[in-house]
Amino acid sequence: MARIQTPNRVRGTQDIFGSEERRFARVLETFDRVRRLYCFQRVEIPMFEATEVFARSIGETTDVVSKEMYTFPDRGGDSLTLRPEFTAGIARAYLTEGWQQYAPLKLATSGAVFRYERPQKGRYRQFHQIDAEILGAPEPAADVELLTLADQLLRELGIADGVTLQLNTLGDAETRDAWRAALVAHFEAHRDALSEDSLKRLDKNPMRILDSKDPKDRPIADSAPDIDAYLTPEARAFFDAVTAGLDAAGVAWQRNARLVRGLDYYRHTAFEFVTDRLGAQGTVLAGGRYDGLVESLGGPATAGVGWAAGVERLAMLLEEPEAASKVVAVVSEDTGFDLTAVELVARLRRSGIAAEAFVSGSPKKRFDRALKTKPGATISLSRRDDAMNASLRNIALADQDVLAVRAALPSIVLA
Repeated sequence: MARIQTPNRVRGTQDIFGSEERRFARVLETFDRVRRLYCFQRVEIPMFEATEVFARSIGETTDVVSKEMYTFPDRGGDSLTLRPEFTAGIARAYLTEGWQQYAPLKLATSGAVFRYERPQKGRYRQFHQIDAEILGAPEPAADVELLTLADQLLRELGIADGVTLQLNTLGDAETRDAWRAALVAHFEAHRDALSEDSLKRLDKNPMRILDSKDPKDRPIADSAPDIDAYLTPEARAFFDAVTAGLDAAGVAWQRNARLVRGLDYYRHTAFEFVTDRLGAQGTVLAGGRYDGLVESLGGPATAGVGWAAGVERLAMLLEEPEAASKVVAVVSEDTGFDLTAVELVARLRRSGIAAEAFVSGSPKKRFDRALKTKPGATISLSRRDDAMNASLRNIALADQDVLAVRAALPSIVLA
């Protein structure tokens, strides 16, 4: 009979286990705890949407839409796309589910997202993000709230050292129009020296030339006009309010006048938390204000600001996390006490104490097997004078945990 070949894991995906899983879980647990402190409600949205949700919100000319989306027709002939990010789906839900009545609305979510790109360190085709959004709040205070949340998250994860908040303003619509015209004029004057990719962006998305990584483009991009010369008084006041709020909250920041978002619906604040500890993939959390996004999906003018962070990248910055809390091993060293061991483990678990029963295999070897798991304590059930003898041994639990174990069990067991 021919041997069946085991299928390989699909390129760009990952199986998360052991210490990697503990890092991963710590990011999610810390995010959930911190978002509760800031009163962000948890939301769940579909893993796929109608393709137009992303095409209209992310932009037809972006690499995500043109090259990286997992798009497929379903059996009914509709074009569906696995979500490459969360913001568009949340904006769609805000409109279709009538969530406008709850504005301003502070939302948080997490889960898998999908992009077909070249896998590399910390970047996968199926990866995971945490995401925080505020919809219906046009005030600078919403930007400050989100940035303070992000800053506290990084601090509580213990990875804030060496991570810098880079901040810029994209101004209001009037500012963007004036700056865009100035950028087009500047880049047109250097058209012959631009890379092929930047020539394509010049017609459709000229601001993206500013963050080009091509060495040919850098001198031209670096000499382009800054946005500050085109800021309206209202746009300048908005940015000043954001930076004043960050200063008041104790959040350190640096101005990066070359930090941009190419799509027209982005307004005012743009930001990235960056580090040099991940090589070329230095951004660990990024976002901005997108006051025109809901309109691009057919809704009314709606303020919005948000950020997302890759769980894998955050997890890579963590120290080795501790293993799960100490487990109490209940060992039946006599088959006559197997059911008693099962009963005791059930009592412990119902009392919130992690426990495992060792009731299989050779009775003589069960205790040795239990010790190999490095439990916090063992309860050994053995026979003495034709009666059950129970002993609490190898204790590596805190005093209060020992008391909790004793309280969970019948007095006849651990007298």
